[in-house]
Amino acid sequence: MYAAERQEAIAGLVRSRGRVAVSDVAVSFGVTTETVRRDLGLLERTGLVRRVHGGAVATSALSVLEPGVLERESTAAEAKERIAARAVELVPPRGSVLLDAGTTTARLAGLLPTDRDLLVVTNAVPVAARLAGARGVRLHLLGGRVRGRTQAAVGEEALRALADLRVDVAFVGTNALSLRFGLSTPDHDEAAVKRAAVAAAQRVIVLADSSKVGREQLVRFADLDAVDVLVTDDGIDPRDVADLRAREVEVLIA
Repeated sequence: MYAAERQEAIAGLVRSRGRVAVSDVAVSFGVTTETVRRDLGLLERTGLVRRVHGGAVATSALSVLEPGVLERESTAAEAKERIAARAVELVPPRGSVLLDAGTTTARLAGLLPTDRDLLVVTNAVPVAARLAGARGVRLHLLGGRVRGRTQAAVGEEALRALADLRVDVAFVGTNALSLRFGLSTPDHDEAAVKRAAVAAAQRVIVLADSSKVGREQLVRFADLDAVDVLVTDDGIDPRDVADLRAREVEVLIA
């Protein structure tokens, strides 16, 4: 592959993922990390990417595009598996748990231990499908209009149900997380349900792979002050970890 072709491909990766790591790009293209750094430097000078510690991010971290479930399922799949495995350690032995809609929370649902006495509340069809009939779980599926793109129940019915609930722990997914804007998502209806889920929980645990950190989407649904724990992968910038911990968010690396 010629250098120009490689640089174009790297720019495409940054656009699609939002963030890439130098080491990952080097492995993907079979080149040295120094070569990748030179490529990123050139792309930054042309305005196509912005370099950050350990990699690069898209020039504009703000997006209103919302990928569908199948696309999100295949994105950062290995990291999401690790995050779910780490998050299951935070599931209480008994009590009530809310699982938000998302591909990582769906993975967590599949890992829930069967020796617990849990009431699981969810607005996510994939989560409900995994837990229907599961041992140790009493399932409460919220009603509402189901969005085809995310397979999540949204709307007034879901919001009314959440307003009357108080759960011990909520495991919440997010499309983006930034120090300035908090947690955000592209859709107003989805944001409203996530906002209500956060308000209904005594403890809020956010599951987000590192590509979501430092990004912002159209609609904010929670400030960082509402977050107790972030479970993410080791691709997160150490400076972001320090900044989040300074904001009293516990950061767990999967």
